[in-house]
Amino acid sequence: MRFVTTAARTSPPEAPRPVALLTGVGRSVGIGAGIARQLARSGWNIAFTYWTPYDARMPWGVEPAAANGIAAALAEHGVDTVAVEADLADPDAPGKVFDQVEARLGGVTALVMCHAESVASGLLDTTVESFDRHFAVNARATWLLIREYGRRFHGDTGFRGAAGTGRVISLTSDHTVGNLPYGASKAALDRITLAAAHELAHLGATANVINPGPVDTGWMSDELQEQVLSQTPLGRLGRPQDTAHLVDFLCSPQGQWINGQLLKSNGGFAS
Repeated sequence: MRFVTTAARTSPPEAPRPVALLTGVGRSVGIGAGIARQLARSGWNIAFTYWTPYDARMPWGVEPAAANGIAAALAEHGVDTVAVEADLADPDAPGKVFDQVEARLGGVTALVMCHAESVASGLLDTTVESFDRHFAVNARATWLLIREYGRRFHGDTGFRGAAGTGRVISLTSDHTVGNLPYGASKAALDRITLAAAHELAHLGATANVINPGPVDTGWMSDELQEQVLSQTPLGRLGRPQDTAHLVDFLCSPQGQWINGQLLKSNGGFAS
């Protein structure tokens, strides 16, 4: 017969898991999915957005049931998760996304923005429609998501995040030659996110931008892979997990002092 002394064995109640909202998690091999899996392993509940029509018009196409598969993989880590299909070109989408996430998981502590509109074109062949769509998704949606986050983290909707725990992270790129609308709108994203490091300081929230460089998620041709390898001192291609580790650190208590930075996490890649 086994006896246990209650006073010696009683554990404090388990603290609720914080919630991370990730945007642009539409492919199981993508950077967003890699970040989601890493944060799930670190104890975060995960909400994520995806937009199937974007994948449908890109070379890689739609991954059938990707959202369900990603959610199932996250659930294996014992986390609660919710997937929201959202067109971030719609200015009403950020508020609707936060409404759904809060209803299912509670208030958002970390906002990690991996979404992107990315159609390669240059100065001479970019259309006005494409230019506007890039800025609507990459710049305007980033602003609206951060604005929604700040209002809600402040307690306007009943949730008040603990000072020092809030995190805002955006993924960026410095590729502009031959990729004008993407690169220019990502530059706007940089400034919007870095402004949050100051304008959300009263909430005790940090804001940083990560430039992961070229990451192999199945979109590179053999020729491009060779070119990237030749420009990367470490001699390998970037992987989603490389970015995920940095995001995980920034979202941790140990990463709080990193604030208002544009961090290159690209293995030394020189374009």
